[in-house]
Amino acid sequence: MQVNKTTLITSRTLVKTTALLLLFFLTSLAPVKWVKSRLADGVTVSVPEQLTPMTPEDMAQRFPSVRAPLGAFTNADRVTDFSINISATNWPDADVELAQKFFKASLQNLYDRVDMISEGIQPIHKKKFIYFEFESRISGDRRREGLSDPVLKYTYIQYLVQKNRTLVFTFSCPKDLQVEWQPVAREMMKRIRVN
Repeated sequence: MQVNKTTLITSRTLVKTTALLLLFFLTSLAPVKWVKSRLADGVTVSVPEQLTPMTPEDMAQRFPSVRAPLGAFTNADRVTDFSINISATNWPDADVELAQKFFKASLQNLYDRVDMISEGIQPIHKKKFIYFEFESRISGDRRREGLSDPVLKYTYIQYLVQKNRTLVFTFSCPKDLQVEWQPVAREMMKRIRVN
């Protein structure tokens, strides 16, 4: 097989241009600016400045429940969310290992498909947090217009099981934004402080 000189020069130029654009893009990324928020019940979170607090009306619409979240944040497009809730499930003996199994089973029942990226129990500021990082799929309903496409998401959810309550910290975004948000979500979860 013989390679045309013009094709070879064009390929090299394309590779060089792509490398320069990639280098420019990577060097232009600014570090994340964090905004600290103190919520009720002794919870403090740090969120990137791109996420802003939801209004009470927005929270009521997006989280229809008897129990309103302690806090909820979203981006300008309203597709990337971070929320803090108190779970209705209490673990009186604070058995973290048993709670982890229960929460994993519950998560797997919420979606048509769950692909775990990582899971476990991690210490954050001297407290044991249960965490699950995963990609999920909710299949569309071909019989209903507007709901035929599957919903693909990236989620990082973290639980703090305490004697009288369980706190739930949930970050989610569309799967196509995962590369952008995954390192931010991981860092955000490490910055959580609970008194």
